[in-house]
Amino acid sequence: MMQRMGMVIGLKSEAIAEYKKLHADVWPEVLARLKQSNISNYSIFLREPENLMFSYWEYTGSDFDADTAAIAADEVTQKWWSVCGPMQTPLTTRAEGEWWAAMDQVFYLE
Repeated sequence: MMQRMGMVIGLKSEAIAEYKKLHADVWPEVLARLKQSNISNYSIFLREPENLMFSYWEYTGSDFDADTAAIAADEVTQKWWSVCGPMQTPLTTRAEGEWWAAMDQVFYLE
């Protein structure tokens, strides 16, 4: 069963240009790991001047915790996060253990 997932996080204004540059050419190993973990149709949107990013993806696997653990254990993904993470500003209201704050879907039109 496919699940649509949305997340939100802040982005430091001084990092916007570099963040866009990085995401115009995401490392192939990072993309491959996401696909191996059953994540597809992944998009990130930026709202300026608030500098809020919204990410959306579709998850088609059967064990989200295991699939996200595999992503987190991946050495190349960890390096990617070490580059991108300092550019981000997590919401203070996020749940414990979250970096990007999960969002609840309130509407869908097929």
